[in-house]
Amino acid sequence: MAGIRPFDARALLTPPDPRAAKAFTADLRKTGRLPGTGVAVVTFAIAFALIGGIGVVIIVAAVLLAPVLREGSFILGILFLFPIVIGLGGLALAWFLGQKTQRAQEDRRWRLAGFSRDVGMEYVPAVPAPPLPGVLFGIGGDRTAYDILRGREPRFVEIGNYSYTTSDGKNTRTSRWGYIAIRLDVPLPHIVLDAVGNGVKLGIWQRGQRLSLEGDFDRYFQLSCPEGYESDALYLFTPDVMARFIDNASALEVEIVDDWMFLYSPDELSTLDPTRWAWAFAVVSALLDKLDQWGRWRDDKLVASAPVDRPAVAAPAPTFTPAPVGVAPPGQRLKRSNAWLNALLVVAGALVVIPVVLFAVGFLVFLGQ
Repeated sequence: MAGIRPFDARALLTPPDPRAAKAFTADLRKTGRLPGTGVAVVTFAIAFALIGGIGVVIIVAAVLLAPVLREGSFILGILFLFPIVIGLGGLALAWFLGQKTQRAQEDRRWRLAGFSRDVGMEYVPAVPAPPLPGVLFGIGGDRTAYDILRGREPRFVEIGNYSYTTSDGKNTRTSRWGYIAIRLDVPLPHIVLDAVGNGVKLGIWQRGQRLSLEGDFDRYFQLSCPEGYESDALYLFTPDVMARFIDNASALEVEIVDDWMFLYSPDELSTLDPTRWAWAFAVVSALLDKLDQWGRWRDDKLVASAPVDRPAVAAPAPTFTPAPVGVAPPGQRLKRSNAWLNALLVVAGALVVIPVVLFAVGFLVFLGQ
């Protein structure tokens, strides 16, 4: 991590080197570290095919229109060729912009790889469908983590961006997040800290899973934990830990699940901005100092092994199995709210009950007459 080497952001600010950047991306593709052929490559292939096709159409059209043009119908020929020329110009512009986008992507990968090397981390350009247990990593389709930097000392840390698509049947929407993933020493209960001030939520959880903490913590985060794990959350979020989160991560969504802690940002975290990287590294550094104490947590709801009875030869002391590491099933995941389903049932019930009541009232009025 950043503590292994000093923070060195010169690679993010170095003058561009298009040749080196292009060669680096080519090596990523050759070694299989950059999955897929790339949208830009496919776009260029389509553009070249269309440009070639339009070129053939123009040549054929010019040959066919030659007699017309010789007879003086010059305006008719121009009207025929005009949309073709416009289309060719549009494709040429699209090709130019595509080339520019590809060069920018190559430059971005090259700079991030240099930065990761200088701070003692590993650069991973993309991971399709990342196998991470966080809430965000199971939403939508086309799930991809990209521009990832990984460090393994003093513990595994991954900083990157993540995108996924959702569809309502008519429109497809792409959502992008930045994330920090930190590997913990032991599995912990599923806990979510919803940052109050950033306008986003990781999920809507059933009632009874909210826990209010002391001090000013509730002004910055809404903490949700499984029912029955309130005392465990208090054990994990001691005042000094709460202070670290308030001072360093109050703009981020936080999720603890299994043996991972995720910090999510509605904005990309892996960028070419040295200031943003310095802030991300400061957040990680501040939290790592407090995570060691979480490694001592054990779930007393797991059934521990009973003392082992041995034949009484010399009356040996009973032996005990250490407390098991893990989380009992009730604490492994927060329960999602079905408020939307309840509202739907209420609406459906109203659509059935109201006509029945109106019919009954009308029928009674009819009988009264």
